[in-house]
Amino acid sequence: MSIEVDTTDRVDVVDVTAAVREAIGDDVERGVCTVFVRHTTAGVIVNEHERRLLADVERALERLVPRGEGYGHDEIDDNADAHLRAMLLGESVSVPVVDGDLALGTWQSVLVVDCDGPRTRSIEAVVTPA
Repeated sequence: MSIEVDTTDRVDVVDVTAAVREAIGDDVERGVCTVFVRHTTAGVIVNEHERRLLADVERALERLVPRGEGYGHDEIDDNADAHLRAMLLGESVSVPVVDGDLALGTWQSVLVVDCDGPRTRSIEAVVTPA
């Protein structure tokens, strides 16, 4: 299932858990759902969707990979930091499907982290039955 995600800031975190749940077919009781972002400047993570934590994520990414540090790729399109941040986050996650639902922990959500927005991002959610 393809899912479109609109972001509003340069670094933006969007909860896509509900949309990913829709990818699970009625006939799937157990399996694995893989969520993959189709962009090199965005990542997918599983974590808590809490506004202060999300602000902490943004601050941590800025500290780890500051913008404007003279990266070679910036000579092309001034977004090397976004590519490097996305590499740290990863382009996919796999979540078990149990009893026809994502087997997430109490505070876990599937989150898309855009590091070079605002943009419309495409993610793929694919369920492989067990």
